Amino acid sequence: MTSHDDDHEHSLAADLSAMLSLATDRRRTLRWLLAGASALPVLGCGGGGSSASGSSSAAATTTTPSTTTTTPTIGTCPVIPEETGGPYPGDGTNSNTSGLVNVLTQSGVVRSDIRSSFNGPTGVAAGVLLTIKLQIVDANGSCAVLSGYVVYLWHCDRDGNYSLYSNGVTDQNYLRGVQASDSNGNVTFQTIFPGCYAGRMPHVHFEVYPTLAKSTSAANRIKTSQFTFPMATLNEAYASAGYSTSVRNLAQISYATDNIFSDGYSLQMGAVTGNASDGYVVTLTVGLAG
Repeated sequence: MTSHDDDHEHSLAADLSAMLSLATDRRRTLRWLLAGASALPVLGCGGGGSSASGSSSAAATTTTPSTTTTTPTIGTCPVIPEETGGPYPGDGTNSNTSGLVNVLTQSGVVRSDIRSSFNGPTGVAAGVLLTIKLQIVDANGSCAVLSGYVVYLWHCDRDGNYSLYSNGVTDQNYLRGVQASDSNGNVTFQTIFPGCYAGRMPHVHFEVYPTLAKSTSAANRIKTSQFTFPMATLNEAYASAGYSTSVRNLAQISYATDNIFSDGYSLQMGAVTGNASDGYVVTLTVGLAG
């Protein structure tokens, strides 16, 4: 087994450990999801899938069983589930081989295009183009948009490596960036389609902060979560050059067996348009509890 694989085994173990500490919160989220999922709009408050997701066999096997438990929603919008930030956040909460790492304090981290490294490193992540559009809304305020909120977003490259942490890219900080939401609550990132590494469904991490001034310290984050992509989109994207390892890894995992999404992912399924040649656009509504 290569050192690269060791990195991702550690990632899965860390995610599993973090999930245990979030079990109570996740059970509350799941009870709501089971009771109210049928009433969710496709892209309304909390995101939704594309038509492609309904055609994938993997998605079809993860239908949530019925339940009589009912839990009221908060306001008129669902709150996106809290998730682990995983072992590679780069937000000052852990260390890499060189010590404590925090890109949130580095010059240049506030940017829309996150494909290149910044503040010294010059590496650029290659892959299928992807535009990420998140809308931040207030679940306690009739889904009102939240302007001035800040999203720190990061994900692995097409080889499944995380900058700052994985072997070969510890000296890079690409695929990480910060954006403040505009007057419509929107943030937009230009990036590449993330790869699939062993043990996890493809995903994107993000943290939400109340202001730009508070976004330099992870202690001020008010939400940590992840989102994923429809299976049909994954299969199409991974048919592109450079993603052969992702094809193999994706065949060994599903939403049902993923340690993050196995208890439900409707609020974390991005809606995708576009194609592998021209690039994809993924949109998701992120509901916050105030």
